[in-house]
Amino acid sequence: MVQKVSSTRGFAKAAPYVVPALDRGVHRLTRGRLILSGLMLPSLILTAKGARSGLERRTPLACMPEGSGSEAGGPSWLLVGSNYGRTAHPSWTANLRAHPDAVVNWRGEDIPVTARLLTGEERAAAWQALLAFWPPYATYQARVERELRVFRLVRRSVTPG
Repeated sequence: MVQKVSSTRGFAKAAPYVVPALDRGVHRLTRGRLILSGLMLPSLILTAKGARSGLERRTPLACMPEGSGSEAGGPSWLLVGSNYGRTAHPSWTANLRAHPDAVVNWRGEDIPVTARLLTGEERAAAWQALLAFWPPYATYQARVERELRVFRLVRRSVTPG
């Protein structure tokens, strides 16, 4: 039912204004322990520098956790710049392209990450996994001419000082 509703054009029009605001509010009230949309799909809060402003931007996003398969030995996540099937790329994707070092809040823990835009065979394999994980991504892609951006975020080591 949730997947069906999230694939509608009406949802695509309203969700970008309603869902992130609710997610940020619930996340703040629960001190990072809960993201409302996380009740339907794994979610995190991405904090990345703005592509032009350089100011920190906090964005609640659905994600696909990948377990402990990153180079740094920690969890990694796949993010899709679906923008709910709207025509433009979401701004957070431009932010990550300009400033790939970011922070995710995952289950209440702030984790420094590096984002990498996936291309070619790596993107194709990730895309198949993402479609199995959340089939509405296929509907979002069919609705637009642009290729939805797919990022892999991996934990990065932070050196003190």
